[in-house]
Amino acid sequence: MLDNAILAKAFRLMVTARCMADIYEANRQVCKYVHSTSKGHEALQIATGLQLLSCDFVSPYYRDDSLLLSLGFTPYQLMLQLLAKADDPFSGGRSYYAHASSNAADKPKIIHQSSATGMQAIPTTGIAQGVKHLEQYLPHLLQKGSNNENPVVVCSFGDYSITEGEVSEALQFAVLKHLPVIYLVQDNEWGISTTAREGRAMNAFDFAMGYKGLERLKVDGSVFEYAYGAMNYAIDFVRRERKPILVHAKVPLLNHHTSGVRKEFYRSKEDLERHQAHDPYLKLKNYLFENDFVESHIGQIEKEVFEEVQQAFEKAKQAEDPSPASVSLNVFAETPVKEERGTREPANGEKILMVDAGLHAIEELMQDDERCLLYGQDVGKRLGGVFRETATLADKFGMHRVFNTAIQEAYIIGSTAGMSAVGLKPVVEVQFGDYIYPGLNQLVCEIAKSNYLTNGKYPVSMVLRVPVGAYGGGGPYHSGCVESTLLSIKGIKVCYPSNAADMKGLMKAAYYDPNPVVILEHKGLYWSKVPGTEDAKTIEPAKDYILPLGKGNIILQADEAMVSNGESVCIITYGMGVYWAKTAALYFKGNVEIIDLRTLYPMDEALVFSTVKKHGKCLVLTEEQQTNSFAEALAHRISYNCFTWLDAPVEVFGALDLPAVPINIVLENAMLPTVEKIKERIEMLLNK
Repeated sequence: MLDNAILAKAFRLMVTARCMADIYEANRQVCKYVHSTSKGHEALQIATGLQLLSCDFVSPYYRDDSLLLSLGFTPYQLMLQLLAKADDPFSGGRSYYAHASSNAADKPKIIHQSSATGMQAIPTTGIAQGVKHLEQYLPHLLQKGSNNENPVVVCSFGDYSITEGEVSEALQFAVLKHLPVIYLVQDNEWGISTTAREGRAMNAFDFAMGYKGLERLKVDGSVFEYAYGAMNYAIDFVRRERKPILVHAKVPLLNHHTSGVRKEFYRSKEDLERHQAHDPYLKLKNYLFENDFVESHIGQIEKEVFEEVQQAFEKAKQAEDPSPASVSLNVFAETPVKEERGTREPANGEKILMVDAGLHAIEELMQDDERCLLYGQDVGKRLGGVFRETATLADKFGMHRVFNTAIQEAYIIGSTAGMSAVGLKPVVEVQFGDYIYPGLNQLVCEIAKSNYLTNGKYPVSMVLRVPVGAYGGGGPYHSGCVESTLLSIKGIKVCYPSNAADMKGLMKAAYYDPNPVVILEHKGLYWSKVPGTEDAKTIEPAKDYILPLGKGNIILQADEAMVSNGESVCIITYGMGVYWAKTAALYFKGNVEIIDLRTLYPMDEALVFSTVKKHGKCLVLTEEQQTNSFAEALAHRISYNCFTWLDAPVEVFGALDLPAVPINIVLENAMLPTVEKIKERIEMLLNK
């Protein structure tokens, strides 16, 4: 038997949610931005939110406005987001209704929410992964409840999102690592217009049976007292046992899929009546009558709440819209690394390989910061990376800080959002650039957008290492370059070091940057085995050396006399292109100046443009397939900004437009830029 105070609070919240839904429906022209409401799901959501603590984490999905109300957010706050107002506390008018984010001290934390059709499972499981790590190894950094309660993590979604492959990756990791997470599945038997029979082989409860070690529970989520009891069990289980559980709750869908996809478009009268028979509002109201609540008192609550909600709506309508000047705020959090500092070439220093420079940088970071973790495929103790790029780290820092994952690029990337949210500093690796694509959904939808759509509350501090590039017959799936793909994603930074010193300095800067940074590491430069790449080995910088992102470097300067006579050309390049350009320049003594970009975003435009203006002739050199590449886009920017200084059109040279790098070395060389081909381009430019 539930306490009357809980029942009264739950009913008031349910009335609030129902009034909000009705007001939105009655004011469709005002509520013009797409939205969904919890109508039919209220009992389950309220039963969940009322039992969470401020030390907990929750990831609502787009239909969870009742959950948000039960966490303590007001109708006015939710309506500010509904109407995309400037004071929307979640996104500042940038995201959809009920796409919450919060770091309020008195409420459970909510990280960035995408449109939440399964994608939220990985970042939220990443939170649980982070909580478990803090609990076991850094308890002084773990926030507990006022009575020393352990935090729990709740991931809420609809049953249809269970069919997403990324949900399976999250469940697999949660079970494997015994993570303290509740997967709350709200099953209304619809996936927009697709029925359960059409779209799934089984419901979430049956699906969960395949994950050995995943506790599971099912409940009628339309009955508040049942839902409250089920969630009480689930929350208590996770707080005590520190293991995952899946709660499958059947609920009716009493409203539209969204305000734009209306129920009358696709649902039959019989289906609507069947769902209406399970209305949780009426069930809770009848339950109150059975437990001696006076009808007049219930009516008074309904009247009071309607007036409160109506007043909140009128107030929200009058709130200010965001200023156009705010549109570009919080794309990135400000980085503390703004200047190059430390010793790049210590006296009596020794040369090291580029692969070792990255290894040493991470070792030093792990020495200095207990929050630094490294994970990915094969980076752990047994192998230390397929390129030995993480060798010895697990031995030195333990397998709890340096560990392997399964082949789960989406989880590797997306989990960093959750890890970062609890204060950890993940460095992760995707084994080859060609294998990054399964992780792009997480990188684009969760990682890159987090800071912007939470209005600065949740930047994702992560470093993603990606070995790339062709050499020696690596073949179609171990040789690709992916910078153009990555640079189309706004909200991430991209580095591409070409030597050991830059690798170490950029790795440090990337780590201390509070934003997501991808480091593309050409595996042909790791050991300087490719002819002409000996200079990728450099004196190892001191531990204090750091190289800010966005600073290019003049690798080779042209002779001033050649420049004055108009007999010079500049090559703008990066990665392996630096060494192709340097070797080709040997045939043009004093005629060639080479810029190594080092960071592709942010890019050192000032250095690039000033260099082009100095020479008047420019070749942009890349290893990527040329058409529609970053290099071609850069050539346009150069042409636009340096047009009146140009003596010839900006040239671009990249690989042939083939779908993959052939494994045969003869074919590989035929595809890629080579020194001989670059010599021809330089000669052509010099003769213009």
